[in-house]
Amino acid sequence: MRCLISVQTTKPLSSVAQSIPRFYGLISRGRLWLLVLGLTYLCASCSATDAQSSGKQAGKKRAVPVVVATATQKTIPVQLSATGTVEAYSTVSVKSQVGGQLTGVYFQQGQNVNKGDLLFKIDSRSLEAALMQANAAKAKDLAQVKQAQANVVKAIAQVNQAKANVAKDVAQATNADVQAKRYNSLLKEGAISKEQADQFQTTADAQRATVNADRNGVADATAAVAAAQADVQNAKAAVAADEAAIANAKIQLSYSSIYSPITGRTGSLKLNQGNLVEANATDPLITISQIRPIYVTFSIPQRLLPDLKKYSANGKLEVSAIPPKDTGHPIQGELTFVDSGLNTQTGTIQLKATFSNTDERLVPGQFVNVVLKLTEEPNVITVPSQAVQSGQQGQFVFVVKPDKTAQMRPVTVGDTIGKETAIKQGLQPGEQIVTDGQFNLVPGATVQVKPGVGGKGAGGAGGE
Repeated sequence: MRCLISVQTTKPLSSVAQSIPRFYGLISRGRLWLLVLGLTYLCASCSATDAQSSGKQAGKKRAVPVVVATATQKTIPVQLSATGTVEAYSTVSVKSQVGGQLTGVYFQQGQNVNKGDLLFKIDSRSLEAALMQANAAKAKDLAQVKQAQANVVKAIAQVNQAKANVAKDVAQATNADVQAKRYNSLLKEGAISKEQADQFQTTADAQRATVNADRNGVADATAAVAAAQADVQNAKAAVAADEAAIANAKIQLSYSSIYSPITGRTGSLKLNQGNLVEANATDPLITISQIRPIYVTFSIPQRLLPDLKKYSANGKLEVSAIPPKDTGHPIQGELTFVDSGLNTQTGTIQLKATFSNTDERLVPGQFVNVVLKLTEEPNVITVPSQAVQSGQQGQFVFVVKPDKTAQMRPVTVGDTIGKETAIKQGLQPGEQIVTDGQFNLVPGATVQVKPGVGGKGAGGAGGE
């Protein structure tokens, strides 16, 4: 109740009455005194009631409702966070090595294909004809090889015949020489005429000439053998050339069927069935990207390179990738590549992690959140991140004391892992800290702990 009229005066009431305008003169002096006394009593009663109400509110402190969590001690990972880009493990641009009409396409755009799957078929009739021609040339040259080998055999027989003739004629020449010498002896004794001796001498000379001719025939026959053997080698070389031509024709024919060189996912088809394909054209027929496994490329500042070398020396480092708006669990991989040099413009070094990607949640070109786990730190005090506040004196949390009053506690903050923040200094395990409602708190305020979402305090601690 509030007093609507307040009378303040240091003059006698008679003076106050005298100051009332003349048109109040009809009111008697006694009645005026009663009116003034009534108003004074009413104001005094109002003041007493207000004072009593204010005293009751001042004596009663209002409790501030808050949600609390317990500071816990646990082993936490030492991590580096970055933004990465997904890259295909390998990418192949499929082109045709022969020209012709595209007669068959055996996949759908965007389809997953396996290594060795048939992708395209090109008209191969001209290539088949070239193969047949090469086979015919080989058959012809094989016949020439056989003919040359027969000539070698014939030439060798002629050599043997010439050698036999030489042996026969040598024997005859020897016999003729013996006869000539004997008749020359008889001529000296006068037993025969000179004409008879000259006849035997001529026969001996003729036999020696025959032997010389036979020996020349042996040399000629031997040369014929060498020539025939050379013909055999030439014929065999021609056959080898034919075999090379056949192999090339088979290779060209194999190019008419195009198979997938890797296991991956196909891109957009550039030419449809029925179009003419140009050999080794600039644009590929299809691009295949291998996405199982797959790379995620990201960078870290160069100041973190010593830590990276230190912890990677103990083995492979774990890497987690989280696609934006993906409600699934983080995808696990491992660090497989550290670039050989720094990027001088950004002061960072590029890293690559490999993921099996069996569920194909990672797609080339996608941006992902990357977490590189270096090591683990034991016995670290953690609190929900929303409990940490920033003020003019630094970061702090509100601690709920046993008497249900709030204490503002300065803290030294470490890394943030997920929804939790590590506290290096300022808290002890088991202390209750405020996670919701701290904006209504002042040091020393009385708090009323209320349940959080699901009947528990923030950060998983039970509300009291």
